[in-house]
Formats: sequence, structure tokens, C-alpha cells
Amino acid sequence: MPKLVYDFSEGNKDMKELLGGKGANLAEMTNLGLPVPPGFTISAEACKVYLATGSVPAELAEEIDHHIDALQQKMGKKLGQADDPLLVSVRSGAAVSMPGMMETVLNVGLNDDSVNGLAHQSGNPRFAWDAYRRLIQMFGKTVLGMEGDVFEDALDAAKQAKGARSDLDLDADDLKALVETFKAAVRDHTGRDFPQDPREQMDLAIEAVFGSWNSERAILYRRQERIATDLGTAVNICSMVFGNLGMDSGTGVAFTRDPSSGQPGVYGDYLQNAQGEDVVAGIRNTVPLADLEQIDKTSYDDLMRIMATLEGHYRDLCDIEFTVERGKLWMLQTRVGKRTAAAAFRIATSLVDEGVIDIDEALQRVKGAQLAQLMFPRFDSDADKKLLTKAIGASPGAASGTVVFTSAAAVAAAERGEKVILVRRETNPDDLHGMIAAQGILTSRGGKTSHAAVVARGMGKTCVCGAEELDVSASGETISVNGTSIGPGEVISIDGTTGEVFLGEVPVVPSPVVRYFEGSLAPDSGDELVEAVHRLISHADEIRRLGVRTNADTADDAARARRFGAQGIGLCRTEHMFLGERRESVERLILAETDAERDAALAELEPLQRGDFLELLDAMDGLPVTIRLIDPPLHEFLPSMEDLAVKVALAKERGEEPGHDVKLLAAVERLHEQNPMLGLRGVRLGLMIPGLFAMQVRAIASAAAELRKQGKAPRPEIMIPLVGAIQELQLARDEVEGVLNEVAEASGVEWATPIGTMIELPRAAVIADQIAEAADFFSFGTNDLTQTTWGFSRDDVEGSFFSRYLEKGIFAVSPFESIDREGVGSLVRTGVERGRATRPDLKLGICGEHGGDPDSIHFFHEVGLDYVSCSPFRIPVARLEAGRAALD
Repeated sequence: MPKLVYDFSEGNKDMKELLGGKGANLAEMTNLGLPVPPGFTISAEACKVYLATGSVPAELAEEIDHHIDALQQKMGKKLGQADDPLLVSVRSGAAVSMPGMMETVLNVGLNDDSVNGLAHQSGNPRFAWDAYRRLIQMFGKTVLGMEGDVFEDALDAAKQAKGARSDLDLDADDLKALVETFKAAVRDHTGRDFPQDPREQMDLAIEAVFGSWNSERAILYRRQERIATDLGTAVNICSMVFGNLGMDSGTGVAFTRDPSSGQPGVYGDYLQNAQGEDVVAGIRNTVPLADLEQIDKTSYDDLMRIMATLEGHYRDLCDIEFTVERGKLWMLQTRVGKRTAAAAFRIATSLVDEGVIDIDEALQRVKGAQLAQLMFPRFDSDADKKLLTKAIGASPGAASGTVVFTSAAAVAAAERGEKVILVRRETNPDDLHGMIAAQGILTSRGGKTSHAAVVARGMGKTCVCGAEELDVSASGETISVNGTSIGPGEVISIDGTTGEVFLGEVPVVPSPVVRYFEGSLAPDSGDELVEAVHRLISHADEIRRLGVRTNADTADDAARARRFGAQGIGLCRTEHMFLGERRESVERLILAETDAERDAALAELEPLQRGDFLELLDAMDGLPVTIRLIDPPLHEFLPSMEDLAVKVALAKERGEEPGHDVKLLAAVERLHEQNPMLGLRGVRLGLMIPGLFAMQVRAIASAAAELRKQGKAPRPEIMIPLVGAIQELQLARDEVEGVLNEVAEASGVEWATPIGTMIELPRAAVIADQIAEAADFFSFGTNDLTQTTWGFSRDDVEGSFFSRYLEKGIFAVSPFESIDREGVGSLVRTGVERGRATRPDLKLGICGEHGGDPDSIHFFHEVGLDYVSCSPFRIPVARLEAGRAALD
């Protein structure tokens, strides 16, 4: 068994997978000579053994003993020592930050004897008994599995009996009595006494931290943030320093730049006479970090120097936890801080300007998902609004919804399709379900470093914190603000940038970033965020290899996509042109009993299609337009069989002549298939219905010919769908080429029109070397390829069992959202390799929904595609991620 425990002096920031982010950064700060309380880290490898076997490795106890001995010698104290006890914290620390999702136990080592020694040594009995009650409370909840309300209710009762408003109003005798109440609660709820042996406390706390890796909230957070499930967590044992020794002590969280805006300055929260959990829990409202300069100038100056050191060392925004113990500053944690999307772009470009990083690294530090957040609408500043209160804008965005007061209510409302704002006094990790379900979060307590703020920023959720004027009733049924009472179901709006809270729904307007992409806001307009986005997206365009096209069926969509930077159309679905008023022509085609009737119906459709293609090709003049010939089964263009059957039956019952409806019903019954998505569709339709593909190709070619005569440069590409055999493609291609030649000869205009196919069947990917003999290009239709590879219909399964599959970890993410690399991705890779083995110059793209998914884009770059195609509003995201993929 490899080494399992590391002293802080033995690690560094690059050992995150082994020591977790917290342990690796504590080691790094120790090695930088910063004031870190001594301690050691139990590696994530030990956690993996625990999760696999249900018990800690046998070797772990001996290694812990060795490091405890060293720690006791260093501190000159011992665990459990009656006169001057060593106390430690037991804290989680995964390789990827998961704020508040796993367990922490502070003040481990206190018992009925050592609490008196701590009181004597500190000269502060109140502090000692407060530390002991905190240990029992945290231990009972996190280690023994007790409900937190048991302790909160007892604490509230103690304050009520004393007539106290705050925990600080309880004296040593009050807290001593509360300890006895807590110990009795432990005995009543668990059947055992609170453990008095400090080593037993530590061992149980370590196992609790290991076990919290698979807690419900940790699993949910990993799924939300797409964090791997097999990393495990390290455990950090750190000698305690105390911020609750009096008003000359305190605890805080600091950021080297504003995590909301990215602006440099002094940002963070400080709380006198408090332990760290009081700050992040948001149970007491903090003061701004800048106030520390007046409270304790020496500690403030030391902190400013350390913050500058850490940002320079990490070359990024740092999130820092610290404690002041009787005027002495201690560093408890640092990490590269979570930030809003706007801050990410501003910080990245600012660091380039400061010479800290280059533009390539700046591009790697922003993500497509963050750019997507910046494209969300904002509240209309000119709209009539009723301001309820203004608090701390903790995570930007504009969110409106009905008020709910519990996470369960938020989840239930979201399942009904309702938009809600989760309103709480403060959130805690158990509220994660509700935070995910809500449009936004509003709390009456806490600041930019509270649990609600940190988690919301990580998820890109709108959040407003510290609304002190907001009175959330104890029953959780109403809130009142300046005389206005609001109950469940009433609508409010929150602005996570300004911190404003409004009554009712506020209209929204496009964000400046969307206006920039649409061309109505210049990059040098003075908007810092727009300028940052422009610089990074421009660099992405310069270095990316992947082209970015759009999926568009109309000239309006094409024009919008072109403004957003599309380099062509990767998918035009021609079946969308068969809807609306044209259904009657399609019905006549389907009901045709003779060649003449069929030809007449096709003749009706051809000029309509030609007009569509004229507009589309004109909007994309000079850029490639891949046009997929009709794909869905024809029955989709007819009324449903059930509706027609009822209509015909009612007509007969009334003695009316159903006429046309009878013929339609017969046609629907004839075309009915048990699984139409695996039936007569795609290339099969073109081969079985003479003239159907020819009509579409003639419309495309004649539109292109007309535009060329006008001096324009249309570039249509014809794509044949659902090919599974080379013979299908050869037959269809022969027909397409024949029509193209006819139009060229008749119009006197010649041009090359590439003819290709969609790879959307597993068989097509496997025999891509054969299919490439008759194709000028492939476009991977990953929606259908996912369906046919997995063997399920998207429309049916997403609403039935996908949620359970996600909960059980079968899916980390829906395979329709992000490419299934092992299965579907393997077929894409096979199709690429075999297709190019036959035709090295074969053009390859993807036009499924995955074309706009950031993670999938990196995969498509890796396997060698030439372009991705996505919906118009995802084009900027695809451009950015294609640039980032080039730097992988």
C-alpha cells in the first residue's frame, strides 16, 4: 500500500488528485512560508479504499499515529490533554472544489475534562464552552446522522429563555447548560453517549468525511458540475486556531478580485468573534473585508500582502479563508476562486494586459457555458418596476418566478413546469435540489461568500444575498419587505448584478453580448465585458481548426446565424418546408393513385420549395448550404390516425358522407408503422416514391441557377439521409446527378454541387469506407445515431427513465446533451477513419444537437471533423470552444 498520509510540508499545489484541492493548497502555502496552522492530509487513495470496502485501510491508523505524534511535538500540546488540549479540525477536500457538499468537524479533541483546560488556558470560559457545543452539534449532525434541527431548536430555546437575540448573548453558564442538552440529545437519538476519547472522535469524523463523498447532495452536485464519480476526497487534519476568542479575533473569506465582476480591489467578508462556518453558513451578517483595516490594521496589512503573493503565485483570482486569533493572522485555505461568467472573461483579459498570462491561456480560462450565460436577457431598465429592497448581488442574471420557501416546493414546482424563486433566510448544502430547480435564489442573510452565493455562482444561477430588510417568517409562509407582504405563489424578480428585488415580473431585454454578436453594439463601445468577449472570441476564431456552421431552415434563421458568425449551413431540414398551408399538397401526394396525380402534387410543391431555397441560398450567399432531402415518414404530414378515426365515425353516425377523410384515414392506416423512426423514411422514401427527391433537387438547382445569373455565389450541398448501404446512396446519387445535369443544361449555368450523406446509423459508420466511394461528404447525425446505437427513442425515454438513470449514475449526463464518447463517439471515430481511408479529402461535419455542446466539440476536434453545425444562438459558444479545443 502506498503512503496514505502527508504532512503539509510534503505536498504542493500540483498534487490535487492525491491530496485534494484543499490539502494541496495548504501544502503550497506552507511551502511559501505563509502562516498555516500545522497539520497533515489523508490522501484520496484511502477514501477510495473506504468506498470500495466499507472500511479504512488497515495501514491508515499507524500512519495517522505517526503524524499525530509529530503534530503534538510541534504544537507542544496533546489530544485530550486536560490542562492545554490540542484541538484539530477534520475537513474534506476533493480534487475539484465542491463547496459545502461534504463534511467538516471542528474542535475535535474536546471532552468533559479538556473543556475546562481550554477555559483556563484561554482565560475565556465562554469561548471554551461555545467550542464544545459546536463540536457536539457538528459531530451529531455530520458523524452520527442526527437532524440539524435537534440542535438548532435547543439553541433557539436557550436564547429564548435568556431573552437573547444572538448566540453571542449567551454566557458561559448558558453554553455549559446547552452542552448538557446537546449530550442528552445525542444519547436520546443515537443510543450512545457523545464519545469522550479524542482519537475516537477523529476516527469517526474521518470516516464521516469519506462517506460524505457519496452523500445525496455531493452526488447531485457532481452530476450538475460533471465531476467524475471516482475521485474520492482527501481529509485534512489541521490544528485549530480560533476566531471566536473575543472581539480581537475573527474569521473571514477574501477574494483577490471581485468574483462577481472581476474588478480588482478588496472583496470579501469578515466576522468578529466567529468561527469560519459562521461566515459561509450566512447565519450572521458579516462586514465588508475593507472594514478589517479599522478593526485590526496589522492583520489587514498582513492579509493584503498574502493576497498579492497568492494571486501572483497562482496567476489567477484566489479565494482565501483566514482566521485572526487574538491579532495573529492564520491562513486556512486558498483555491482558484469560482467566479461569474462575466468575471471570468474580464479577469482573463485583465491578466493578459497585466502580463501575467498570454492570450492562449486566457482563452483556456473561459468556457462556452459561461459565454452562454452572458447571452441570457437582462431586465429592461426603462420598464416600470416596484423595488422591494436592494441587497448584495451575489451571482448575476435576471430571474423572475413565483416565491417558494422550501427546496421541496421548488423541485415540485419545476416538475410542473413553473418558474420559481427560492427564498430562504440562508441556504445550506441540503438545499442544493431546490437551488438547481429554481430560476434564482434570494436570502435574507449572508454575503458574497455565503453558501448560497458560492454555489449559485458555480451553477450560473441568479442569486441575491443579505437582504436584511427581508423578513422571512418562521413558518416559512410569507416574506415581508418594508410593509409589503408576499406569500407563496406571488411573483418577484431578482437582479443578481445590482442586488435589486422587485415585485412582479419585470420585462427583459437582450444582453449587451447578444447585441454585440448581432452587430448592434460595437466591440469598442466602452462596455468592458463586450470588449473582453470580443478579444477572446476573435482569438478563438484565429486559432480554431473546426469550422462552425448552423442548423437553419429559413432565411431569417440563416441571416441571424450569419450575424453570429456562422460559416455556412450544416443542416437545412427540408421537411419543415412541407408544413403549414402546404399540407394539402402533401396530402395530395400521399393520396395519389396514379402517376399523373403524384406528378401533379409534386409540381405544386416544386415552386414553393424553389422559393424557399432562393431565400435561404441568398441569405447565405457565398457560404456552403447543406440541404438534407426529406427525412421523416410521410405520415407525419397527415392528421393522426386516432383523430381521423373519430372524425370518420362521427360523420357516419350523423349520416354524413366522410369522403376525403375516409381516404385520408386509409392512407394513414396504410402508412402506419409500429416504429416509424426505423421504417419508411430518409433515402428509403426517395427510392420508393418516384419523383420526390427529384422534385426537391430540381427546386434547389433551379434556385441556385437563378441566383448565379444575378451574379451571386450560391453553394448548395445535397445530403441524402438515413443511408445504410452503398447501393442506396448510389441509386439516389444517380437520380440527383441526373436532375442537376438537366437543370444545368436548361439554364445554361454550370457549377459543382457536392453530394453526400448523413451517417446516422451504426451500420453506416461501420461500412463508411464503402459509403465514401459514393459520397463527397459525411455529416454525422448524432441525434439519430445516439437513438439507434442505444436503442431508444429520445421522445419516449427522456421523460420516462432518464432521470432515474442520472440518479443512479448510469448516465453522468444525457447522451443527447453531450456525446457518448465510448459508444456513439466510437462509431463517429470509426466513420471518420474508414471514410477517410477511402477518400482522404472527404469533408466531415456533424449536425446533431451535439454540435453546440462544449464537451462534444472538443471530441469532434480530436477525431478530425472539419466543422460542427448547431442552432444559431449556440454559434458563439461553438466558436469559442472550437478555439479552446485547438489548445488542448
